[in-house]
Formats: sequence, C-alpha cells, structure tokens
Amino acid sequence: MKIGITFAGQGAQYPGMGKDLYDNYEAAKNVFDMAGDQIKQWCFDGDAETLKQTHVTQPTVYTVTMAAYEAFLEALEKEGLKDDIEIIGYAGFSLGEYAALTAAGAIGEIKTGMEIVTKRGQMMNEAGLGPDGQPMGKMAAAMAKRPQVLEAVEEARGDGILEGVNFNSPSQTVVAGDKDAIARFMDVAKEKKIRAKELPVGTAFHSPMMIPAADKLKTALKEAGLKAPNAKIYANVTAEDMMKDFDGKDAGEYLADIMSRQAKSPVYWEETVHHFKRDGAEILIEIGPGKTLSGLAKKTEADLKRFNIENAESLKETIEGLKALKAEQ
Repeated sequence: MKIGITFAGQGAQYPGMGKDLYDNYEAAKNVFDMAGDQIKQWCFDGDAETLKQTHVTQPTVYTVTMAAYEAFLEALEKEGLKDDIEIIGYAGFSLGEYAALTAAGAIGEIKTGMEIVTKRGQMMNEAGLGPDGQPMGKMAAAMAKRPQVLEAVEEARGDGILEGVNFNSPSQTVVAGDKDAIARFMDVAKEKKIRAKELPVGTAFHSPMMIPAADKLKTALKEAGLKAPNAKIYANVTAEDMMKDFDGKDAGEYLADIMSRQAKSPVYWEETVHHFKRDGAEILIEIGPGKTLSGLAKKTEADLKRFNIENAESLKETIEGLKALKAEQ
C-alpha cells in the first residue's frame, strides 16, 4: 500500500486535543512528557481563545501531531502492518511542514522540533502585532475557484496588504492581509457571491506581514542543525520535492532558506495533493488535530483513499481500514 502522510497546520487546534492519545499510547505519552507541563496544560485544558494565540498554537499543534504520528508508528508495529505500507512522501500544511521535516529525519529529534516551532510561533506573533500590541492581520477562507478569489483580492487590496496565501483545493483559497483589507475583501466577496469566512488564527500568515519573522527564523533554523531528509517532503512553497534544487553542499543552510521563505510565501496545497497522486499514492493519512486536510484531499483527488489520526478512536479506525485494504490485495 502506497501511502502519503500529511500533517495538520495552524487553525486545526481545539480544546482537549491529544488527551486520549496521551492516555492510551505510550509513544504519545512520551512526546507529551517531553514537551512539558505547560504544553500539556494548553492542549488538555486550554480554551479556544488561548489556543488560537500563535505562540501557543504552534508548539501545541506540533506536539499533538508528533504524538499522533508516534502512536501511529507504535500501532503499525503492534498490528504487524509496518511491512505492508510504503510511505512515498510527507507533506505538512504550513506549521505541519515541521512535523514532516521531523518524520523524514531532517529535524533530528522531536525536542528540537518543539524548540524551533516555539521560536517560530513567537516570531510570527511579534511580526503580526501593531504598535498597540494588537494583531494587525487576519485570514479568511473563500469558497470559489482560485481565479475568482484572486480577482476579488485585487479589487479589495487598495493600499493595504492582501494576498492569496493558501491554495487549498479547486474550490477553496485562503487570503491574508491587514484587518481593513480583509474587511474590504469580505465585502467584495459578498458582492461577487463568493462564500467567505474569517479563520480562527492570530494574524496574516504567509503574507508580506511575515517578512520580519522570516528573516529572524532563517537565523534560528541555521542554528538548529537541519540535515537532508531521508524521505521525500513536498514543499509548501513549490509543491515539489523539497530537495529538488539542492546542490549537495550544505543541507542545513538550504533547508533554512526554504523554511524561512515558507513563512512569508503561499502554500500550494492543491498542487501537493495532485503530486501525491501523480507519484503513486493510493492513500492519504492526515495526522494531527482535525480533518481539514482530508476534506481538501476529497475535493482535489476524490479517488484517493483517506484516513485521519487525531485521537485514539481515529487511530483505531485507520488501522482497521489499512487491515481491510491489505485483505483486499
């Protein structure tokens, strides 16, 4: 069975996430214990308002995601399925790309990944705050074809910041910008009969507003000891193999450049799902809180089989589903 693994991004968080993985899987418990009491408190007991703060969201979602991934590996081993699957590649949505880097060995330890995403969350949070300490930006999901949404973006931008930043599926594009520009976009979208809704995130990610964070992040990533991954990772900034243009010299510096650009650049997720299919994936497994990526995959490549792993129940369903597919072969 050829499988693509995708990892959830910011916005997928919810109160109580990860608790039953912690209670039921030793591998997941180990990840949470490594993360520490503050992360556990935010994940298990934090309210929605706390969890949507960028400096909280990024380390908590990464922790839940890696706990779910480690629990998945534990379950594959226990159920004797490890040799029946071939992971053809990894991809993570924005923040989730750090989970992909970890799963593929480019980030050597989960602890290092936690340190990186904690710094990233702080840097991006700071970049999105105005002089008054309040968030300057917002994001909104628009349900329409990409050209229609980008036409509305051009009409609404004015002299503000407003860009299409997450190209999620043939029928969904996320835009990001300053608050006034997002308000104008919502009005234009309504006029054009484009269904749009604001997202529960702290600022305008993947937009020019994140340039200060990207510059700081590059320095932090260079110090993190990144190395060439041992498996394919589909990069957010290109939707192609992250190492496609690597010249063989310094993998750490190469990855630091890509991942710093990622913070201020669009995410080409629709193309990523197409490329999983192009490269032979039969199944996509979404790992981390929520089912957002599974829904996007359904809209993009409907014949790909889909599972998600966010808790003990969905992990069990995924394992049973893989067993059933094995029996059909």
